[in-house]
Amino acid sequence: MTVDIRVIRAGQMYRYYLRETVVGDGRRPARTPLRAAQEQAGVPAGRWMGRGLAALGLAPGEEVTEAQLRNLFGERGRHPDADRIEADRLAHGASPKEAYRAGALGRRVTVTGVDFVFRPQPSIYLLWAFGDEETRLVIEAAHEYAIVRALEWIEDEVAVIRYGTRGTYRVRPPGGLVAARFRHYEARSGRPLLHDHLLLSVKGQRLDGKWGSIHTTALYENTVAASALYNELVASEVCEELGLATEPRTVTPGRRPVMEIAGVPHGLIRWTAQRSDQIAACLSELEYEYVTAVDDDGEPRFLPVVSERARAKLNTIAARKTCPPKKGKARSLGQLRADWRASAIRTSGVPGDVTSSLLDYARAAAAAIRARVAAVVDIALAAVDVTATVFVMNNGGRFHRRHLLAEARRHLALVLRGQRRDPGLDDQVVAAAITTHCVDISEPTTVRGLEAGYRLYTARWSLSDLPARRRPPAAPDLERRSPADSGEPPAPRPPGQDAGEWEIPRIPLPYDRAVLAGAAVREQLRTTTATAVRGRAYDVVAHQQAAMPEQLLAPEPADPEHDDQKDKPGRREALDLTALRALRDSRTDVEALDLTAERLRHLQDAFTAAADRAHTTMDRSKLRDDAEMPHPAHGDDQQAHRPQEPGPHRGRETGH
Repeated sequence: MTVDIRVIRAGQMYRYYLRETVVGDGRRPARTPLRAAQEQAGVPAGRWMGRGLAALGLAPGEEVTEAQLRNLFGERGRHPDADRIEADRLAHGASPKEAYRAGALGRRVTVTGVDFVFRPQPSIYLLWAFGDEETRLVIEAAHEYAIVRALEWIEDEVAVIRYGTRGTYRVRPPGGLVAARFRHYEARSGRPLLHDHLLLSVKGQRLDGKWGSIHTTALYENTVAASALYNELVASEVCEELGLATEPRTVTPGRRPVMEIAGVPHGLIRWTAQRSDQIAACLSELEYEYVTAVDDDGEPRFLPVVSERARAKLNTIAARKTCPPKKGKARSLGQLRADWRASAIRTSGVPGDVTSSLLDYARAAAAAIRARVAAVVDIALAAVDVTATVFVMNNGGRFHRRHLLAEARRHLALVLRGQRRDPGLDDQVVAAAITTHCVDISEPTTVRGLEAGYRLYTARWSLSDLPARRRPPAAPDLERRSPADSGEPPAPRPPGQDAGEWEIPRIPLPYDRAVLAGAAVREQLRTTTATAVRGRAYDVVAHQQAAMPEQLLAPEPADPEHDDQKDKPGRREALDLTALRALRDSRTDVEALDLTAERLRHLQDAFTAAADRAHTTMDRSKLRDDAEMPHPAHGDDQQAHRPQEPGPHRGRETGH
């Protein structure tokens, strides 16, 4: 995910932003004006954005001053020009109290805004760092365009103002939102990292002219969809303007591939990942401490395997522990680009001629991709893939529209390979998925539950491989030692895995299952429907329990007319590979999906092996514990041990 979000509160957190974030994550000297500090840091001035500026008398693109920041974010949500408004009212004979109220935007708030951080994929900002001046300007323009479009989507589809008793009533801010954008050029490691901080104010104006507060929970919930939209837009704009194409690259085995610019060497991407390597090394140590932690009575504190939820919290802790200090002496953008080029040629392992001619290599790779991949979107098949992926990757198969929307945007980015699309194509895919493959299971008890964005869905399929009740936690093997503490040389680890990853038991990743599910459902719908016309919504009324791999789905319901027939030989095979090959031949975008028979067999074997390893580890621990004292079964392993999961904010839920 390339869009991060953080809450801004009046007080110490606002002062942190004013001292460091708005000056390029540097150290702002005391008593130095904001614009002078930004010039010393080599970063441009902040600019106002958002349709809500009209109600404040500001215009998009105007420079953000220190006084305006203080009033809007530091003074608990006042008008950016509150000082001028108060002075005018006092000059016209108003009392100090009336003048103060004239500069207020509704009630005073503690949470004054949220910080959205937009950054493109590494291959894009590498082209920005090593390309010529024209390439740099094109990428920056695409970056700004994607931010504007993402902000417009948030204004139109996400942001709501709550008012009334306990926030019962919710309305969209018709005038839009107000945001201040600040650009940074480098990461804390000193490597190139083009990114913008968008400080979004929580203040919005209702239809009656009164000012209210934006519901920040809705912003958190839709961050993934906003990130998918930004990634898709910035990549398509860069590819269209520079004649490039994207390709999927697997960063972590078993996880979703990342769309990068084709032709950019992976060695350069690894060169920028210094922070990622530090976090990964620290994360492996934290995971070992997690699975071996016991309380004062010798009882295990956590699960014997690392779940996705626990790993996310451990990753946050690792990022904080390895956070480097702020950068020192400021350098201009021209000096930064020259230093980056010299450092990459010297330390990345990529030949210097490739680094110097990176755009030419990317264009050659794009020409090869365009020649063999036809980027055609099939809405019906896209709806199958999106529904199956979201269904499998959400615990229990329950999801909202925003999950489908985020996955639809990822799917379009995968299929189109950097080409522009129609603005409403993602909504069409979501509409087809909800209409054809989803069931509304909402039981709204609140006004919020009646809203379209909070309707609860599930697919027309059901998983049987994921049990509702998992095995109770068992004590880890306390005699097992970390490779670093064993006193012997560590065993060679498999390629592509971090230190300690081969021995830390983890719950298998669900993305491989999602790929299998999408392929199986798509094939079943194609072979069982009466028509094979591409692009038409398939009729699945008679196939609500579509045949998917049996290790993923529940068995088909008994047919009363043929219940006396025996199972046919080979019925337990997960996929009909002959039919799948026919499906490949009928697809024009199959190279983008890369769903070959060999790939599907590999995914099945990998998932089965991972599940067996995790179950074997849990069985070994369970047998050892059963000899001492039986453990009661819990309905949900995460909830049973949630109070003891790591992290400074225990019990705090993270938004999707």
